Amino acid sequence: MDTMLEARLQTKQRNTQNSRETSLWSSGFGMKLEAVTPFLGKYRPFVGRCCQTCTPKSWESLFHRSIMDLGFCNVILVKEENTRFRGWLVRRLCCFLWSLEQHIPPCRDAPEKIMERTGVQNVISGRDPGGAGEGQVSGLVKKEVQRILGHIQAPPCPFLLRLFSWALLRFLKCVFLNVQLHKGQMKMVHQAAQAGLPLVLLSTHKSLLDGILLPFVLLSQGLGVLRVAWDPRTCSPTLRALLKKLGGLFLPLEANLTLDSSEGVLTRAVVHAAIEQLLVSKQPLLIFLEEPPGVLGPRLSALGQTWLGLVVEAVQVGVVPDTMLVPVAITYDLVPDAPCDAYHASAPLGLWTGALAVLRILRGWGRSRPVCVRVHLAQPFSLQEYTINARSCWGSRQTLEQLLQPIVLGQCTTVPDTEKEQEWTPATGPLLALKEEDQLLVRRLSRHVLNASVMSSAVMSTAIMATLLLFKHQKLLGEFSWLTEETLLRGFDVGFSGQLRCLVQHTLSLLQAHVTLLRVHQGDLLVVPRLGPGLTHLAHLSAELLPAFLSEAVGACAVRGLLAGRVPPEGPWELQGIELLSQNELYRQILLLLHLLPQDLLLLQPCQSSYCYCQEVLDRLIQCGLLVAEETPGSRPACDTGRQRLSAKLLWKPSGDFTDSDSDDFEEAEGRFFRLSQQSRCPDFFLFLCRLLSPLLKAFAQAATFLHQGQLPDTESGYAEQLFQFLQATAQEEGFFECADPNLAISAIWTFRDLGVLQQTPSPAGPMLYLSPAFTSWENQEKLEQFIRQFICS
Repeated sequence: MDTMLEARLQTKQRNTQNSRETSLWSSGFGMKLEAVTPFLGKYRPFVGRCCQTCTPKSWESLFHRSIMDLGFCNVILVKEENTRFRGWLVRRLCCFLWSLEQHIPPCRDAPEKIMERTGVQNVISGRDPGGAGEGQVSGLVKKEVQRILGHIQAPPCPFLLRLFSWALLRFLKCVFLNVQLHKGQMKMVHQAAQAGLPLVLLSTHKSLLDGILLPFVLLSQGLGVLRVAWDPRTCSPTLRALLKKLGGLFLPLEANLTLDSSEGVLTRAVVHAAIEQLLVSKQPLLIFLEEPPGVLGPRLSALGQTWLGLVVEAVQVGVVPDTMLVPVAITYDLVPDAPCDAYHASAPLGLWTGALAVLRILRGWGRSRPVCVRVHLAQPFSLQEYTINARSCWGSRQTLEQLLQPIVLGQCTTVPDTEKEQEWTPATGPLLALKEEDQLLVRRLSRHVLNASVMSSAVMSTAIMATLLLFKHQKLLGEFSWLTEETLLRGFDVGFSGQLRCLVQHTLSLLQAHVTLLRVHQGDLLVVPRLGPGLTHLAHLSAELLPAFLSEAVGACAVRGLLAGRVPPEGPWELQGIELLSQNELYRQILLLLHLLPQDLLLLQPCQSSYCYCQEVLDRLIQCGLLVAEETPGSRPACDTGRQRLSAKLLWKPSGDFTDSDSDDFEEAEGRFFRLSQQSRCPDFFLFLCRLLSPLLKAFAQAATFLHQGQLPDTESGYAEQLFQFLQATAQEEGFFECADPNLAISAIWTFRDLGVLQQTPSPAGPMLYLSPAFTSWENQEKLEQFIRQFICS
């Protein structure tokens, strides 16, 4: 648990014992400063390129190598040069003058144009169900349309927008050290906007502040007023009225009514007309693809998929010829409004509650160091191009129960050659109104874009430090530099720069509420994570590092599962390195783990098959040096491709099944074997990779243990509460607080439901969960637990 930080502290002796820990936060870390050398001293990787398989034309356009060298800008740094005026008074009023000069195009006639849309006119005239032709007066229907439209949006107020931009700029300067934006990414978005097509930005959702920070960033960069699709559950009616004046959009509750409801038909027609008019007027639209922070449930937002479905339908019916989609992400050192209790984080935010929250943030963050923020805009791509190319990548899929349950119960050993079908996000009324094929398109598009957003996100210094503290690394200065370089080498950017000792000092000061600093002999510093909520918070921060090492982590856990039945887990590394690992066995273990892990965690691109991902995982393990090829005497080396003949099977493979490696033909891979490398750094790195997935896998294993203790049948929320309390009690006993997370409890329940361990039936109180007949016996429950624990490295 203790972690040593090798840094000499140049401080004076403190007089009292009680002030010792407090003084450590303000003391310096020495005068000799060492610089971080990112990416072997050459350059940062340029992230955010779109998928070359689904959108090859977009991949070639809107990008030039020169934009990689444009560097970063601080959005909240407004100076005299950002205005048209000069002088000493301008330097003091530059923020206010800057807000007055922002261009805000008027849109006063938008309600009239929406009323004139064909869908709304059909409802008013009675040609569609729910219109005046069903006995209603046309004037009454028109008033109802106007009422619904008032719930959706309001004309933005230019004066209020300028005033809010000035106040927000002052607020951001108090809370954040900087808000960094890559100029090259912004240039790509500007080029897409100049093409004359509407922009739709699809973003992650780390904080409630995202909805006002992103519009501010794009307004400051000359893209106009960004219309934000807000979640009505997170805002009170008063706050909704204010946000609509600032460009917000809200989906009326009546839109989720059944398809045969006249009120639902009318509301959906008005929503469609509002989106069509917004796209025709080329106003940029922001949609959050993730659920709001603190909300228990699936990662992909049902509301976000609804708005995206409306955009897809508008393009397909020809309202606009095409739309440019822009994956967006925001990363924070620390999220300002991170909820402490996820069970009570879904209460609507009122206007006065929001004002008090702002004051609380200003007060709390005024006593600590301000954080850094990075805004990421990935390469825009054509929705029309994606729609055409993505349909060719669709293949057969099976449920998790069909794929894994026979293997878990020992009824068979062969993994079916098909993909997993797993969808946790419920479909809303507007999405259900689409064709089934279009619904599938929207779901896979949202997963594809969210994958692009996550892959373009920078890793912040707090995520790296939290990972090192959780995994008990002994030398924080050296390991921080090592983990930074490893992250950059995997094509992920980092959200910091500067001198190493200053970075470590800044990061520890941000984490001071969750760690304890103690001075030990010879001036060395001891960093101890605080037990309980402190460890849980560090686990949340370290999860931001998982996407960069996900392939290697899956591969390491698969290797652990393959060795589980051969070598004791506590056996020496040399003994494990003796074992030969065949390529087919590795493929099988990787596939089993891929099927077990939730799609919300993996976020695999729908255009990439599981077998391609297996080869990518194996290639990553070889590249990082954990696996070495074992060449049998007299056999042709694996790297010798000169005498290979292309079989008919390989020649006629679908294009989506090709990889850069020469081992796609699995029949030729039967004789290939690997061993664990015996390099001195490999055991620690192998354990590091396994620990990245340990919180999820341990939560699943404890959920399997809890099957014979839980009170079933019970509602889903009731059983989730039971399991979460069990995870907390187990964490207190074992000291492993990383898995005491309500979201992990929900993920375990839903995975077990897909696996056929739990079944649900409707009831007046909601869906009731109960054990399926196949897992009522203790023997099968034990098989399930052992299947999961084989991937956990102790």
